[in-house]
Amino acid sequence: MAVGWKIHGDGKTPPPGEVVRPDERLSWPRTAGIGAQHVVAMFGATFVFPVVMGLDPNLAIMMSGVATIIFLLIVGGRVPSYLGTSASFVGAVAAIRADGGSTAQVTGAILVSGLVLGAIGLLIHYLGPAVIHAVFPPVVTGAVVMLIGFNLAPVVADVYWPQDQWVALLTLTFAVLCAVLLRGFWARISVLLALIFGFALSWILDKTAGEITSVLPGQNLLDSSGKPCTSEGPYCVATAISHHRVNFTGVKAADWFGFPSLHSPDFKTSAILLALPAVIALIAENTGHVKAVSAMTGDDLDPVLGRAIAADGVGTALASAVGGAPTTTYAENIGVMAATRIYSTAAYYVAAVVAILFGLCPKFGALVAATPGGVLGGITVVLYGMIGLLGAKIWIENRVDFADPVNLVPVAAAIILAIGNVTLKITDDFPLQGIALGTIALLIGYHTLNAVQGARGPRDTGAGMIAPEEKEIGGPVRPPTTE
Repeated sequence: MAVGWKIHGDGKTPPPGEVVRPDERLSWPRTAGIGAQHVVAMFGATFVFPVVMGLDPNLAIMMSGVATIIFLLIVGGRVPSYLGTSASFVGAVAAIRADGGSTAQVTGAILVSGLVLGAIGLLIHYLGPAVIHAVFPPVVTGAVVMLIGFNLAPVVADVYWPQDQWVALLTLTFAVLCAVLLRGFWARISVLLALIFGFALSWILDKTAGEITSVLPGQNLLDSSGKPCTSEGPYCVATAISHHRVNFTGVKAADWFGFPSLHSPDFKTSAILLALPAVIALIAENTGHVKAVSAMTGDDLDPVLGRAIAADGVGTALASAVGGAPTTTYAENIGVMAATRIYSTAAYYVAAVVAILFGLCPKFGALVAATPGGVLGGITVVLYGMIGLLGAKIWIENRVDFADPVNLVPVAAAIILAIGNVTLKITDDFPLQGIALGTIALLIGYHTLNAVQGARGPRDTGAGMIAPEEKEIGGPVRPPTTE
């Protein structure tokens, strides 16, 4: 699209019932204000998820701005959207790290996944969006999203929560109360508010109650003989030490302005296999978001659906290539558009530039990295559970029929394989585990059973005779609802 937007009306707030279209804008001061709203909307999750994954939040914020600009250019300005940090890779990253993987291997696995997503986007662009629904019907995408979320439960139980259980519990309680009692914009940033609350509570407890004794992952590593070692694993574990909940040493040492630390990715086959299932979740997420924007603007965006998915893949690959976090289109920002009825891509360019400027402040990144483990324990209980339940939401919205064993059996098996972190050793150097194993079992099981049932003809599922061509395997894909 050309660089420039038509002024909507007199450039002031549009009258009731009118919308500001993607190729329009209000006056620049008002556009800047809308852009600021988009920054706030995406900010909480965009820096919380990198912290949870052990990635640089400063770099994640900066690259989210870069990825957003690239996305808008690739889709020709037709799909207004912000690309914040994706939660879909959190489970895979936790599994990679639990297996001894490094940060470079984490970003390498995400980079490959981004390239795969980009290639799938191109394929969809040339073959048409119907190919998505054939390979990834709602019953499959819902299950993948669910197993990605619920596979994270051990991370909460074993890593974050034990660091400070009472702060974790109070942070969790505060997050739940904010989500339920607050309305509109404030409800949308309940996780961010809970993080601020937990941070402040931890600082107050340090001043009043003193240090706490707990295990800090990756620190004070000792082997079975009590000698220091360097790589956390089954024979080199972290031991409990006394420490303050909040440590501002890194914040004091950080500069106000500077470029985030970059690193090159490293590629390991087992790590890549763990990350690839997240691609399915991103396809479903991007498809739902594009359809939601289409419903709000009244534009037929199916012709650019493949480009939108490819653009997300490019953004993820580019961000991870320099050590950043994966990206995805954000429902939070779609919610801002739904509330304001302003779909101007100019506001997204403003938000992207602001994010890039935030990324150039190392002191801010150090402050985020100082988030106490107990606070993350309370927040991740909510975040991981919400990720899992988004899978159930996909099923409900698409009326998936679990009376049909073709839907029920593969999904049931896949979820247990993922949550139980079951491992299938193909070779000593090529294991399939957890999310990867569950996703592969789901895809093979569902499509195989569906083909077999189609060949055998109608069958009685206990809910009456269902003809293969009539049975509901997930229903029509519907856009997700936005608050």
